[in-house]
This record gives sequence, C-alpha cells and structure tokens, in this order.
Amino acid sequence: MNIFDNIPKQLPEELTNILVNSNGVRIERIVSQGHKSAPNFWYAQTENEWVIVLKGSAKLRFELGDKIIRLNEGDFVNIKAYAKHKVEWTSEEVIWLAVFYS
Repeated sequence: MNIFDNIPKQLPEELTNILVNSNGVRIERIVSQGHKSAPNFWYAQTENEWVIVLKGSAKLRFELGDKIIRLNEGDFVNIKAYAKHKVEWTSEEVIWLAVFYS
C-alpha cells in the first residue's frame, strides 16, 4: 500500500480512510482539497490526536487563545483531548496522517 494512492481527483468533502484501529489507537489518512471547517463548528474529540501534514499545507485554529498555526509538509502537532480546534484553511490538496490515542 502507498499513502498517496487511490485519491480521487475531486472530493465534495474530506476523505478519511482508517488505516489501523487497534488497542486504543486509530490511524487515519485524511485528504482535504481546499476543505475547511464550517464557521461555527469546533472539533472537541475525546481522544488525543497527533497529526502530520505529508503533502500540502493547512491552518488550524484553536479556540483557547484564538491561536492559528500553519502546518507545511512535515509539520506536526499534538492536540490534547477536548481541545477545541478547527481547520481554518487547506491548500488545493492536503494529505494528513492522524493518530488518535487515549
């Protein structure tokens, strides 16, 4: 398998593929094509999330402190459980690798 394979040319919404789901750890490939969170939507997951951008770039907004971080290829961030955040912007194609854990 290859993380860059089987990506449609156009996606009406983000594409998420679960690659591993075992013993409290879930690894997902997420593909964004200019997608972003709805204006009043915030993620506040019950799990921690470690995420890296493998291709493209994106901006994440965190509610606490109204902080925005930009992630370019190779950049990663660890998001603690329940930390309210959203995808503020993505480039034309972004491939994320997200690891959710307890």
